[in-house]
Amino acid sequence: MTQLPPPSAKKLGLVIDLDTCVGCHACVVSCKGWNTENYGAPLSDQNAYGADPSGTFLNRVHSYEVQPAQGEAQLIHFPKSCLHCEDAPCVTVCPTGASYKRVEDGIVLVNESDCIGCGLCAWACPYGARELDAKEGVMKKCTLCVDRIYNENLPEEDRQPACVRTCPAGARHFGDLGDEDSDVSKLVAERGGFDLMPEQGTKPVNKYLPPRPKDVMPEFDVLAPYLEPIASDGKGFVGWLDKALSSLPGGAK
Repeated sequence: MTQLPPPSAKKLGLVIDLDTCVGCHACVVSCKGWNTENYGAPLSDQNAYGADPSGTFLNRVHSYEVQPAQGEAQLIHFPKSCLHCEDAPCVTVCPTGASYKRVEDGIVLVNESDCIGCGLCAWACPYGARELDAKEGVMKKCTLCVDRIYNENLPEEDRQPACVRTCPAGARHFGDLGDEDSDVSKLVAERGGFDLMPEQGTKPVNKYLPPRPKDVMPEFDVLAPYLEPIASDGKGFVGWLDKALSSLPGGAK
């Protein structure tokens, strides 16, 4: 069985904001695209255009209706991928050493050339974050786009996971959660970020930010600045619009 290395000082991971995720699946598509063309074996699909399609994905988005103790029910979009746990059971159960945790940054990866597709790691993962690629016969999982984040040939703004770079709502954040002064660590502290299923004892590096209550009215009118008149002297566009509307049948005189 594979041994886990000592906990690393650097802990790269994701912080996912459940308050701003809109469930658009852009992260799923970008992840599929990047990891099909780059790291490891391509992510295959079976019967993609048939009646019962299936495929391999490293990131999925599930949607749930949640009823808070108070207030109206909320629709929560829940992205799920590998959490790069500190005490990763998928690593220690691997019989060939194919699953391993990097010493330098804590990322959990699979050496696909050593993977025999036994599925023990998928069985051991409490989050269901591993998938067996039906075509290649190897286990696949989120790599945090390790081939992007250290790639000096890419512009600096692109050296982050494809899902983070693509998210239109800014719901995904990437950084070093081992550094208390990093942007992601500060975000977790400010918003009360939490571990997924902490009772499993896996110490996931990835964190989730809880959704805010949806039945609380804002203290100010967010549309007010846009409803105020642009000009009051009757000149410019507003003056022209006023004259144009006044000239219409039934318009003010």
